[in-house]
Amino acid sequence: MLTDIPTISVNGWPIQADAISAEMQYHPATSRREAMVKSAQALIINEVVRQRAVALGIKSAQEGLDAIQEQALLEALMAKESEAPKATEQECRHFFEANKQKFSTAPLLEVRHILLAAPADSPQERQQARDQADILLSQLRQAPSVFAELAARYSACSSAKLGGNLGQISKGQTVPEFERQIFASPHGLMATPVESRYGFHLVDIVRRVEGHPLPYEQVKADIRQYLDTKVRRKHQAQYIRTLLAGADIQGFDFGLDGSPLMQ
Repeated sequence: MLTDIPTISVNGWPIQADAISAEMQYHPATSRREAMVKSAQALIINEVVRQRAVALGIKSAQEGLDAIQEQALLEALMAKESEAPKATEQECRHFFEANKQKFSTAPLLEVRHILLAAPADSPQERQQARDQADILLSQLRQAPSVFAELAARYSACSSAKLGGNLGQISKGQTVPEFERQIFASPHGLMATPVESRYGFHLVDIVRRVEGHPLPYEQVKADIRQYLDTKVRRKHQAQYIRTLLAGADIQGFDFGLDGSPLMQ
């Protein structure tokens, strides 16, 4: 149904209702109107970029750009008219000093566990697994030496044959919900079962080797790249905003001072 899509033009160049309708598939939203607004925004930005590139002789006059072409033209336009600043050495060092905790090697854990397996889509089986995990955890608190025995008897992981031993683990080797909890825990038996998509784990952190700080010289290239990317994105958004503010857009209020609205 295209009758609810208004007529939109950018500096006299029309953006057809069927183009907005086709664009909506790329903009998931909670309502048709929200999808229309997002689609119209995308096509208007596409058009102001195209028109500016034509005006500066960077692109020949033809209709429409795909996402890759639009980004390439944006970069060409900004290089010609408004190149983004680069991060200075002082800014990089300041970022390093303010975020030193982020620049260290990852800790290394030696872990053993007991997995009480339960499918993620079965609340009843999940509860049964949790109840069993609580019972076994109570036993382990009273007699830590039976961990390997309980792992061999109850764990659904192949590590059961090794007393639950998973060996040394660094970040990125396990599923996120498991990793997040074990790397935040100190050495020893974890106080509560760890829930993951596989079920509930009783975890004993046998050894924990903390990461060590990295020197500035080793990370400054990554910091510079991060800051340059952050500034470039902000600068690009400001450049697009300038193009929109200077365009004669009919049928759509881009809401540069508020929320975008279909007119």
